[in-house]
Amino acid sequence: MAGVLAGFVTIIALIALGALLAQLRVLDLDAQKVLSRLAFYVASPALMVVTLAGADVHQVLSANLVASAAAFAVAAGLYVTASRLAFRHDLARTTVGALSAAYVNAGNLGLPIAAYVLGDAALVAPTWLLQLLLLQPLALVALDVGVADRRPPLRRVLRRPLSTPLTVGSLVGLALSLTGLRIPALVADPLQLVAGMAVPAMLIAYGISLRLGPRPGAGAGELAVGASLLAVTVLAALPTAQNISVHATRYDRGVIIARDAIFATTALSVPVIALIAAILTP
Repeated sequence: MAGVLAGFVTIIALIALGALLAQLRVLDLDAQKVLSRLAFYVASPALMVVTLAGADVHQVLSANLVASAAAFAVAAGLYVTASRLAFRHDLARTTVGALSAAYVNAGNLGLPIAAYVLGDAALVAPTWLLQLLLLQPLALVALDVGVADRRPPLRRVLRRPLSTPLTVGSLVGLALSLTGLRIPALVADPLQLVAGMAVPAMLIAYGISLRLGPRPGAGAGELAVGASLLAVTVLAALPTAQNISVHATRYDRGVIIARDAIFATTALSVPVIALIAAILTP
């Protein structure tokens, strides 16, 4: 469990740093927007390239992929139903809420948890790639359509995922993994440095929003056996990914619910994952 705690301590420390910098007036809400844009357009695509380039894409072809897709469909489907029927939210806000409910932190939390709780870091690959290469591009298309003044042409909607920086970075990394090509050191070294900014930028921006934005809870009312079983259950219990807050800020929809969902699920996931591991581990 040390790896799980270490992962959460790292996240909490960076969020606290963002809140402290906001408290000291070193950074403000304008800085939060800059950090979010930097993560969205530059650092996160670089992270996708360097990470997926070294991944074993054959891990995607496993039963875990089906289980991950089913978990997302159930959680997101329940939220979408409530959002459209009860809250009457628009498409963009519903999309952010669905991501907050179902899009898990498979990166900077999923990897250490898979490695230290499940004993194999590769077990997180199906969830990670499903989210990066399918669910996130589709969600970004929905957000683009939802915030547009008028509905864009179908051809533009279908082409939109290929122009999203995160999707492009993911596809480049996937292509490198499939072909076995290596990025030259002259490119790989600066790319790695840029990629290293992604998670810190997201977490610090989130910390700033916690300190200077509305209090967590201001959006209340919307929050709604064996090794394989242990793997899919633990991964399903991961908290909401921090980049959902980045997307919400980028499209200016559902910012509070995304932030509150990250706050609540991050706080609750530690005891939940510990309980799951205790019950399902022989």
